[in-house]
Amino acid sequence: MELFGGILAVKAVVFLTFSIFVIAAVGYSIGRIEVKGIDLGTAGVFIVALVYGCLLYGKLSDNLMAGDVSFATDALKIVENMGLVFFVTSVGFIAGPNFFGNLKRNFKSYVLLGAMIILAAAATCVLCIFIGGNFTNLDHDQFKAILVGILSGALTSTPAFSASKAAVGADLEALVSVGYGIAYLFGVIGVVLFVQIVPKVMKADMNEEVAKIATKEGGSAKRKNLILTEVDEFGFMAFSLAAVVGILVGSISYRNFSLTTTGGCLLTALVFGHYGHIGKISIVPKSSTLKMLRELGLMLFLIGAGVSGGAKFVQYFEPIYFLYGAIMTILPMIIGFVIAKNILKLPLLNNLGSLTGGMTSTPALGTLINMAGTEDIAAAYAATYPIALIAVVLASQLIILFC
Repeated sequence: MELFGGILAVKAVVFLTFSIFVIAAVGYSIGRIEVKGIDLGTAGVFIVALVYGCLLYGKLSDNLMAGDVSFATDALKIVENMGLVFFVTSVGFIAGPNFFGNLKRNFKSYVLLGAMIILAAAATCVLCIFIGGNFTNLDHDQFKAILVGILSGALTSTPAFSASKAAVGADLEALVSVGYGIAYLFGVIGVVLFVQIVPKVMKADMNEEVAKIATKEGGSAKRKNLILTEVDEFGFMAFSLAAVVGILVGSISYRNFSLTTTGGCLLTALVFGHYGHIGKISIVPKSSTLKMLRELGLMLFLIGAGVSGGAKFVQYFEPIYFLYGAIMTILPMIIGFVIAKNILKLPLLNNLGSLTGGMTSTPALGTLINMAGTEDIAAAYAATYPIALIAVVLASQLIILFC
C-alpha cells in the first residue's frame, strides 16, 4: 500500500506540473494575440486556467491521488500561494524606492487621486452588495464573496484578489475566483480602451501634452553612494528574507483583522526596498530578478486560482455579474478622470498615467506609453499605484468584515 501510495503521489506531481506548463504555454500564446494594438498579456493565462478548471478539474482530481478532490485543492493552493509570495514581494521591492517619497510629496495630487479611485470602486461594490442582494438566490456571504471577487477583477488587482480569498475563508474562496474571473477581462480591456479613447475625444495634441508632463514628480529615489555587499548574485537571500518577515507580519491577527500574506509581504518589501540595505549588506534583489519573479509569481497565482475557480465558474456565473464588474471598472475611471482634470488640474497625460496607477492597470500604462512615445508617464503611474494597491487590499477586507 505504501508503494502504491508513493506511485500515486509521483503521478500526481507529474500531472500537476504538466498541467501548469500546458496552461502557461497556451495562455501566453493567447495573450499575445493583438486586436487593433490591444492584447490580453498575462490575462490570457487566467482565462485558459478558468477554462481548464471548468472542463478538466475532475480529470485533475482523478490524477491527484485517485480522485481525492481535497488533495487537488491543496495542491493548487500551494501553487497559488507560492505565486502570490513571488508576485506581491516583487511589487513591493519595485515600488519601495519611490513609495514613501511620493507619499510625502504628492499626497494632494497623485496619492489622493489613487485613494479616491479605490474609494469610488469600493462604494460601488457595497451598493451592488446591498441592492443586488435582494435579487439573488445566493445567501449573503456567498453573494458578498462573488462581489468582492468582482471588485478585485474590475480593478485587475491580484493582491486584492488574494487578500479577499484569505478573508472569506476556505468554503467561499472559489466564489471569489469566480467573481474575479468574470470581471478581470473587462477590467483589463476597459482601462486600455479608456486611455486611448479619451485623447481622441478631447482632440488632444499629443506632442503638446508630452511637453506638459511633470518629469520631476515621481522620479526615482536617489540612494547614498555606498558600496554594498550582496550575499548572492541575484538577491535571492534578500527576497527570501523579506518574504519570511512578510508572512510572519501577515499572520498577526487583531480582532479578526490581519494584513494576510498579501499585505504582510507587500508592506515588508516596501520597507526593504525603501531602505535598501542593513549596514553594508544589500537587502534589495536585482531589478531583473524582481521582474522575472513578479511575472512568474503572477503566472503561478493565476493558474492556481483560475483552475480552482473554474471548477465552480459555470455553476455560479450570471450575466448580471459581468454588468456589476463593468460598472466597478467604468465608474471609478470617470470619477478619477474628472477629479484629476477639474480639481487637481493635472495635464492630460499625467491624468491618464495616474489613472492607470489608481486602477492598478499595467497593460493600460504600456498602451499609454506606446501611444505617447515617452516613458515619463510612468512617474504618475508609480505615484498612484502603491497607494491604490494597498487601499484596494484594505477595502476588500473591510467590505468582507463589515458588510
